[in-house]
Amino acid sequence: MAKRILVVDDEPTLVATLRYNLEREGFEVATATNGEEALSQARANRPDLIVLDLMLPVLSGYEVCRILQKETSVPILMLTARSDEIDKVAGLEMGADDYVTKPFSMRELMARVRALLRRATRPPTGDEARHLTAGDLSVDLNRREVTRDGHLLALKPKEFDLLVFLLRNPGRVFTREQLLDQIWGYDFAGDTRTVDVHVRWLREKTEEEPGSPRRLVTVRGVGYRLDA
Repeated sequence: MAKRILVVDDEPTLVATLRYNLEREGFEVATATNGEEALSQARANRPDLIVLDLMLPVLSGYEVCRILQKETSVPILMLTARSDEIDKVAGLEMGADDYVTKPFSMRELMARVRALLRRATRPPTGDEARHLTAGDLSVDLNRREVTRDGHLLALKPKEFDLLVFLLRNPGRVFTREQLLDQIWGYDFAGDTRTVDVHVRWLREKTEEEPGSPRRLVTVRGVGYRLDA
């Protein structure tokens, strides 16, 4: 079954170009031209990935990300005309999984789309266990689901990947650079603050007191460690 992609941008020429190239790669494509329409399309059609412009009428890309972060784990690839690092980090803070800065090459965008979809659907390999547990957390690797005290958690793809990686390496300290390489890959254009953002999200969903974490702890001057 073809993956469904929602393209959200208020530039008709860019939308048409993206639709053409994505459909040529075998994807089903829906489009929206403002933030409200994007939310409506996302809720009705449940896309596998959203390509979302930062600067939109009615509701900004920031606001769309913030709302969808609470409702779904769909990967979001943000488009921004700004090169300021603050804008990129703000987009990641709001829930984007990756970003490209306009102008971008279609080849780069397609590579990032495929990478996000792979990460969102990647199954366990080899003889690894189908489940991981740590205290009140239970991870179903086949379903890519995490429950806490029996309640399903809405984790985004890289939140899930980060948690699973740390669960497989309990007690081991990893630097931000190591986590960035393991989870996002060497070709990711972001920086180590991306790791901090995702760690904070995980703490909010998995810790009783996110401000004083007992499971996912900071090792000052080094990085992070998960105490199972």
